[in-house]
Amino acid sequence: MSLSLAIIGGTGIQGTALATRFAKAGVPIIIGSRDAQRGADAARALCAQLGLSNITGTSNRQAAREGDIVLLSVPYQGMQPILEDLHDAVENKIVINIASSLNPEKRTRAQVPPAGSITAEIQNFFGERARVVAAFQNISPESLSSPDAKIDSDVLVCGGNKDARERVITMCKQAGIDAFDAGMLPNAVAVETLTAVLIAINVKYKIVGAGIRLTRVPRA
Repeated sequence: MSLSLAIIGGTGIQGTALATRFAKAGVPIIIGSRDAQRGADAARALCAQLGLSNITGTSNRQAAREGDIVLLSVPYQGMQPILEDLHDAVENKIVINIASSLNPEKRTRAQVPPAGSITAEIQNFFGERARVVAAFQNISPESLSSPDAKIDSDVLVCGGNKDARERVITMCKQAGIDAFDAGMLPNAVAVETLTAVLIAINVKYKIVGAGIRLTRVPRA
């Protein structure tokens, strides 16, 4: 049976895109929202749109309690209150950070937070309570939102726990997304700041959804 995925802040663009992709692949999805009713309404609407029944919705805290893997689809600037709300709900969970280290006023520029990466800050906050990984920073919601489209970008997964990285990679592959182990937690700074480069490329070349593709790596 597939591990379930709780998407915190799952009613936003990125959260909805991820929910769509993974639900279509058979992953049980729990959409979390600050308001439980909003989460439930979003889940029902998405099930109706996709013709599925494996998406439910509730509050962020309850979603984190129910999910096997917890994905934070929230901006860095508004993350701290949500982390505090989830502190006791992520015990022994894998937590995925998808936020990137960007200058909030100029997103084409990287801005490294004090801990070295957002992922490191989240790991420091949760401590041994959870295993935190970085993933999905370099793949656009436009690429994810069509559940049947082939994704030609790779996901890089970093974090301090090898088993957590491997579980996230396995879940990605289930959804038809190529994902690769990019190493330990200190490497998350490279993954998070690379997003600024991709946004700058989008702007320069007037495109949407620039991504990265690794060469000379084995693909299943």
